[in-house]
Order: sequence, then C-alpha cells, then structure tokens
Amino acid sequence: MRLWLKRVFMAKVTDVAQLEALYGAPAKATMTKVVDHVTPLYAKWIAASRLCILSTVGPDGTDGSPRGDDGCVVCIADPKTVLIPDWRGNNRMDSLRNIVTDGRVSLLFLVRGSNTCVRINGRAEVHVDDKLRAGFDDKGRLPRSVIVISVAEVYSQCARALMRAQTWDGTAPATDLPSVGDFLREVDAGFDGADYDATWPDRASKTLW
Repeated sequence: MRLWLKRVFMAKVTDVAQLEALYGAPAKATMTKVVDHVTPLYAKWIAASRLCILSTVGPDGTDGSPRGDDGCVVCIADPKTVLIPDWRGNNRMDSLRNIVTDGRVSLLFLVRGSNTCVRINGRAEVHVDDKLRAGFDDKGRLPRSVIVISVAEVYSQCARALMRAQTWDGTAPATDLPSVGDFLREVDAGFDGADYDATWPDRASKTLW
C-alpha cells in the first residue's frame, strides 16, 4: 500500500480546462456507448446483476449504498424506468433521505466474475404505492418502499479498476481484517463487539427481508 506521510499537495487542479488538458480527449468508444435509455443488450447485462451501488446526493452530503438481491437487483419497468425494492436495512435511510430532498442518483451494476460494470444516471423518487410494492412480493414479504428511477444515461464502465484490483481472481478474503464489532468498540469503548460479531450471522439471516 502506498502511503504519503506528509500532506503536501501543491499542484491543485482548479478548473475543467486544466483537467482536460491534463487527461486529453476521451476515446470515441467512450462517448459512443452512452445512451439515454436501457437498450436490449444493456437490459440483458443488468438483469444478470445481483448487486449495485446506489449513489445519491443531498443537503447533508453524499451517500453510496450497496443494494443486493437474490435475483436481479432492479426491475426494468421500461427502457426509461428502473425500479429498486427497498428491502430491509439499518433504518438510517441515508439514500432515501437524499432522494426525497434531491433526486439525483447513479447506479453501478456489478456481475460476479465480470470486469465490466454498467452505470445508470438519472433521477429517483420514493414510492409507497401498494400495487407497486405488491409487484415485489416474495412469499408474503414486501418492501416498505420502491425507488423509481427515471433513466437519463446508460453506459458501460471501464474495466481497468476491477482488473487492477483483481476483484474476481478467486483469492480468499483476508482473515485478519477488523470486524464490525471491532469498529463499534473502537468508537465506544464499552461496546461488546465480540458479542455483536458472534450473534450477527444468525440475526442477519432472520432479518434479510
């Protein structure tokens, strides 16, 4: 891991023209792949994704939230509309709060084993219509709300980041990483992090939905 011991940043980029001069023009394919709706092939790729990162922005800042499902993570209602059922989480509602107050969102779809990512940019709303929620019925379980996203842009993302990170090379995850219980104990010395970690798998399995 590369470390900088001193925070000495002397060459700040201050305008877009300077940035464009530094990086140069994008390749033609980079611009050609961008469309304003979900095409059949983009739809096929997105349908294979069980995980996406939902990025939002609001008055209190930005938020990036993983969204996952045991099947396709979103429903493509039509080429200009995708739906995300809001299944159970931690009730912080950071993403939902941002959507209610701003609406600008981005989705980054991942498919296990593929270094390709697909992105959707657009605007979102939070809906609680009973009929809409019922469309995601899973053995009687219903999402409390559905995020309705109006698509503005769809395009594939450069694969270099996942290639550099060797994301899908099959390497077993590190076993010496701090746990969530460790994080909690670090900010609250009296918190029983060991008990949290020990009971979390069973608790999570009973409250996934």
